[in-house]
Amino acid sequence: MKPALLLSFDVEEFDMPLEYGHPIDARRQLDIGFEGLHRIIPFLSLPHVRTTLFTTAHFAESYAEKIRSLANRHEIASHTWHHSRFDTSDLLNSRLRLQEIAGQPVSGLRMPRMRAIPMADVIAAGYEYDASLHPTWLPGRYNNLDRPRTINREEGMLRLPASVSPMFRIPLFWLGFKNYPYHIYLHLVRRVLRADGYASLYYHPWEFTDVRGFGLPGYTIRGCRGWLLERLYRLSDDLKDEVDFIPMKEYICRQNMSSE
Repeated sequence: MKPALLLSFDVEEFDMPLEYGHPIDARRQLDIGFEGLHRIIPFLSLPHVRTTLFTTAHFAESYAEKIRSLANRHEIASHTWHHSRFDTSDLLNSRLRLQEIAGQPVSGLRMPRMRAIPMADVIAAGYEYDASLHPTWLPGRYNNLDRPRTINREEGMLRLPASVSPMFRIPLFWLGFKNYPYHIYLHLVRRVLRADGYASLYYHPWEFTDVRGFGLPGYTIRGCRGWLLERLYRLSDDLKDEVDFIPMKEYICRQNMSSE
């Protein structure tokens, strides 16, 4: 059996400028999020690519028809209700609303900005797995160097962390994808695949459209005018014969079956 590439996208409103004191109204946040999603639709339509789309209920309600059509091929999971604000009730409410829109069960959660919350709350909201852990050190955000690097259980909840390299926990998330030299990024992904049997990588649709002019640091928007999307296709082409591109839910089912 081939290793699994668990490719995921956080499908959300583009609220990142607010973190840097740059105003952007709610409608424009949604518009840019959708522009990015529209840009990657051809990639999501590749015959060998199936992914997990962690979607805010707010975004899904705004573009329900598109999310419903994507659910025919990809897993829809929860990114809570709004990207910029959170209440514990959003865990259950977003899961139920996304199920209505997608027409499929929603079993996975990723908190915006990998926010830490009690696993008891995640369990109470009916989720089967949580993908909100990034087991690395990200200055100004979190330090999870002491947390499990691979799939594990915490307080009864299955947790599927974002992938980091085996030795030094070099992160392979969206910022790494656009800022590392491509050959180094690909080498690190292959190291993770060999060590773990899977790699969990995540990006945002808005990264693949022009998001200059919103006061964001250059390292967050590199490649947004075109070459980042080309790099995504290149990654897919380089790995398509080596891995299965599958949603997280399917990978978990595969692991459960192999352990029986």
